[in-house]
Amino acid sequence: MITEEERAARSRRARDAAVAAATALGLDASGAEVVYDVFSVVVDLAPSPVVARVPVVTPRGTTSTGFQRTELAVSRWMASRGEPTVVPSGLVPAEPVERDGFTMTFWEKVEGVLPNDYDAVRRMPAVARLHSVLAGYPGETGFFPGIQGYVDLAFDDLEGREDLLPAADLARARAEWAVLSPVTASPAAFAHAFPGVPVQVVHGDAPFYNLIETPDAVLYSDYEHVGVAPVEWDLAHTGEEAIAAYDTAAAELGLRAVDTGVLRAMERLRDLQAVACLAMAPQLPLLLDGLSTTLETWRATEPWRNGHTPST
Repeated sequence: MITEEERAARSRRARDAAVAAATALGLDASGAEVVYDVFSVVVDLAPSPVVARVPVVTPRGTTSTGFQRTELAVSRWMASRGEPTVVPSGLVPAEPVERDGFTMTFWEKVEGVLPNDYDAVRRMPAVARLHSVLAGYPGETGFFPGIQGYVDLAFDDLEGREDLLPAADLARARAEWAVLSPVTASPAAFAHAFPGVPVQVVHGDAPFYNLIETPDAVLYSDYEHVGVAPVEWDLAHTGEEAIAAYDTAAAELGLRAVDTGVLRAMERLRDLQAVACLAMAPQLPLLLDGLSTTLETWRATEPWRNGHTPST
């Protein structure tokens, strides 16, 4: 398990790499400072109006570059349509930059950011609007890219790690994943499981959570996991009031209502994604506390078995 001193050192290395890359690109980053450090280290490259995002903790079996290219492409497309969104910095090329073992992207700094209250109900109209826009995204994306390719590896890494996850929990997670994961394999597999429920390009990572508010605008952000999935993938665990608010906004935009059966399946898949995230706890110890409530809630639910969809 990484120590706090080692985590701080990693953060400094990421900052130094961002400063070096920015300087090589012609930016003045003499006043750079870290403003966020969890899965990514976010560096304000002051006095330049640019922010660097440097992933430092990623799931085994995945690479940052593909997600970063998707994020850059989607944000540029959104901006080209006049949608309120964070955008890549116009002062440097809009592409991932490799430096000192890190791969990073550079973004236009947003001034006057307000504290985030994470109010899912209040933000659901913006989520519905995002879905209506992303439905027309013409670029290539994966199918359930935020979950594919790492859950099995993560469960393997959790084998024998009772300090991270009890064996009984891991056995249950593997069993549920075996039942549910086929629906994430392809659009055809999803359609077989949920006939008549369409899929489209969605945000992929709790869009209500990833809105940035200023006194003048509400901006969409964090498109790393954009891909094709049902809209319910974005709405998991937001609560009944939020779903009702989404349905109201969706109806006004001509979008379909939330399918409760699909929503329950997506919520359970999100639970399993959270379990898999524990495999990254040695690199990011705060996950142990951060995921504890989610895991307790999951343990209290009825196991998801083949041929049987729990009501909760």
